[in-house]
Amino acid sequence: MIKRFIFLLVISMVWACGGQVKEEQAAISQLKMITAGGTVSEIVAALGFEANIIATDITSTYPASLKELPSIGYRNQIKAEGILAFGAEVVLAEEGYLSADVISQLQSSGISVKLFSKPNSIKGTYKLIAEIAEFLNVALTGDLIISSLKADEAALEIFLQENPMETPPKVAFIMARGLETVFLAGEETFAHEIIHMAGGEPAGKGFKDFIPLTPEAMVSLNPDYLLFFDSGLATIGGRDGISQLKGVDQTTAFHKKQFLSYDGLYLSGFGPRVAKATLDLAKGIRSN
Repeated sequence: MIKRFIFLLVISMVWACGGQVKEEQAAISQLKMITAGGTVSEIVAALGFEANIIATDITSTYPASLKELPSIGYRNQIKAEGILAFGAEVVLAEEGYLSADVISQLQSSGISVKLFSKPNSIKGTYKLIAEIAEFLNVALTGDLIISSLKADEAALEIFLQENPMETPPKVAFIMARGLETVFLAGEETFAHEIIHMAGGEPAGKGFKDFIPLTPEAMVSLNPDYLLFFDSGLATIGGRDGISQLKGVDQTTAFHKKQFLSYDGLYLSGFGPRVAKATLDLAKGIRSN
C-alpha cells in the first residue's frame, strides 16, 4: 500500500513538473524578443526562436532573413527609446553591446535584459549555446546544435591532420573602412584565434587589439596572406583596391595575389558555424 502510494506520488510529481515545463515553454514561445549582437541573434534563431525576434541590430546578418527586420542600430548608437517603441518583453544582448544607461532604462520600464559573453574560442561557443538554450528553456535543442558543432570541429581536425604544413603561412587580418581607415589585427582578437585554429601564423604579434596599419608595419611583417571581411574589402574597391594600401605591394601576399575574404559574422562571430568558417580559412591558406 505504501509502495503504491509512493509510486502514485512520484507519478503525480512528474506530471506536475512536466506540466509546469510545458507551461514555461509555451510562455517563452510567445515572448517578443529583441536581440543585439550577431552571434546571439544567430544562436537564438538556430534554437527555433527566429519568429520571436521583432527587431535586431545591424550586425545580425544570419540567417539572412534577420536583415529584413527593423534595426535598433549599432552599439553606442542604440537608444532605449528605440527599443521601447517595439514593445518587446525581453532583450538578449552581448555584454558590452548596450550602455549601462540603456540597460537601466529598459529594466525600469519592465523589460527583461539578459546579457551573454561573446565567445572568442570554440569552447566559449559551446558555453554560449548552452547558456542561451537554458535561458530559452530548450536545452535539448541546444544539445543538438552543440553536437552538430562538435561534428564540424572533428571534420576540421581531420583536415588539419591530413593537410599538414611544414611552415605555417603568415596571415594578416586587415580591418578596412575605406582606404583612410585601415587597421591591423593583433593579439587577443578573433583574427589571432581563428588564424591559429586554421593552422596559420597570425602576423600581428607583440601588440593587442587593432592598431592603425602603417607601410612600415606591413613591410616588416611581410604576410603570406591578407585576410579581410567581405564588407571591408568592398570599401577599398575590392581586390583591385588592395594595391592602394600603403606598403602592401612589397609583401609576399601581394606578389602572389594571396588575398582571402569572408563574411564578417561568419569569420568573427564564433557562433554555431565557427568550425566551418575555420575549415574554410584552413583550406584558403593552403590553396597555393
